[in-house]
Amino acid sequence: MNSFTKIVAVLCLVILFAACQDNSKPNYQYMPNMYESVGYETYGKVGFLPSESEALLPPANTINRGWLPYEIENTPEGKELARLNSSVLDSTASETNLAIGGQLYSIYCAICHGDKGKGQGTLVKREKILGVPSYDDPARNITVGTTFHTIQYGLNSMGSYASQMNTTEMWQVSEYVMKLKQDLTK
Repeated sequence: MNSFTKIVAVLCLVILFAACQDNSKPNYQYMPNMYESVGYETYGKVGFLPSESEALLPPANTINRGWLPYEIENTPEGKELARLNSSVLDSTASETNLAIGGQLYSIYCAICHGDKGKGQGTLVKREKILGVPSYDDPARNITVGTTFHTIQYGLNSMGSYASQMNTTEMWQVSEYVMKLKQDLTK
């Protein structure tokens, strides 16, 4: 009988514990910030001072590091004006610029334009995008300036690459495209 009373007592305790438990909310939180995080507004103030806020806009008339302002606008007239531009890179380091431009071209451009600039990249061969012309197409009178303009703003279904490359890298890729065009016309 003694063991029977022990079993009944344990059973009563289990029932009592189960009846008092609220399953919708845990009884004990080890690290409460992990369960109930503090929500911050993205552009809201964090501290008391105006300078203590998250995601501030940059001050007016500032330029990002590695970025030079491009004064030619994104219009057909602007592209014709860009045709007259020449590269701003140092001509004594042209081999280095072409090597870096070739690496960047293989990363960003070859997937569509192809390794040799014939317009037969992997995406074109798989018919994911269509209408990528070859650099030696005589109807496309491309220059270093128009190539830079196209990389800066994009053209047709090609988007802008200004957020992926800085100004120097865009000029290096533009020079490499001119080298590819020269190799195709030989």
